[in-house]
Amino acid sequence: MSTQHETVLRHEAVEALVTSAEGVFVDCTYGRGGHSAEILKKLNSRGRLLVIDKDLVAIEHARNQLGSDDRVLIRQGSFCDLAVFLCDEGIEKVDGVLMDLGVSSPQLDESTRGFSFSQNGPLDMRMNQQSGQTASEWLMTADEKDISYVLWKYGEEKFSRRIARQIVAARASKAIETTRQLVDIIEEGTPRKDPNKHPATRSFQAIRIYINQELSDLEAGLKAAVKVLNPGGKLVVISFHSLEDRIVKRYMRDLARGEKLPDKLPIRDSEIERTLKLVGKAAKPSVEEVMRNRRSRSSIMRIAEKL
Repeated sequence: MSTQHETVLRHEAVEALVTSAEGVFVDCTYGRGGHSAEILKKLNSRGRLLVIDKDLVAIEHARNQLGSDDRVLIRQGSFCDLAVFLCDEGIEKVDGVLMDLGVSSPQLDESTRGFSFSQNGPLDMRMNQQSGQTASEWLMTADEKDISYVLWKYGEEKFSRRIARQIVAARASKAIETTRQLVDIIEEGTPRKDPNKHPATRSFQAIRIYINQELSDLEAGLKAAVKVLNPGGKLVVISFHSLEDRIVKRYMRDLARGEKLPDKLPIRDSEIERTLKLVGKAAKPSVEEVMRNRRSRSSIMRIAEKL
C-alpha cells in the first residue's frame, strides 16, 4: 500500500477528460488513484466518479482513500463490464471515460505478484488474484505451440518457438514456480541478446497479457465506453505498448471515419454517420516527465469525443 506510484500524463489526461464540474466520469484503471484524485479536484458536489480496477489491492486503496467521498463509486472488476457497473448504480450515461492501460508500478514493484523479471517471486501475474490461472499453472500445462503463439502474438517475441521449447523441456524435470526460474529459461532459449532490452521483457509482457485477457478486455471496454458516453463526452486512453495502442488507434479512427460505403456512392461527406471525433494528435509525456519517471517513456495518449 505504501509503494510509490507516479501517475503518467496525470494533468494532460484529466484536462482533456473533465469538461464539466458536475459531470459523471469513469476512471477505468484506478491503480493508486493519481488520475482519480486529479478528477475529483475538478468536480463540485454534484459531480460523480466511478473508479474500477481488477486488482483487489488497488480497490482496497480506493476504499481507504475515497470511500468517505459521497461523489465516488467503487467497483472491482474489468472495465469491459463498465455498462453493467453503471447500470447497477442507476447511471445511463457519462461525460468522460479514462483508461490508463497496462500494469502499474506497485504491481511491478511487489515481488509476490510475479509481474517483474527483475525480482524473484511467485510466478502469478494475475491482476485479480482471486480469479483465473496463474502464469505458473498455465506454463505447466499449456501445449508448446500455444505457448509459442502467445509469446509471438502478445510479445512479438522473435524467438518464441525456441523459448516455448525450452519451457516445455524445463518443466519436465521441475515445476516452473518463480519468476527467476522463468527468466533463466528464457535466457537459455534466447540465442541473441538485445543490448537495449532484457531478454525476458517480451515474454513476460506476453504471458501477463494472456493471463489477464488484456487485449480482449480492451476491445470490449472501448465499445462499452463509447456506448455509455454522452454526446460531447471524452474517451481518453493511455497505452504503453504497440499492441494496445494499435487497437485504440484503429478503433477511434474507424468510428471517426464512419461506416464503410461502396466506392463512388453518390453521398455527401456530411451525410456519413460518424460516432467519434478525434481530438488533437496522439500525445506523449514531456521530457521532464520521462526524466522524473522512466516508466512513462513508452506511454502514448489518444483522445476522442462522442458525436
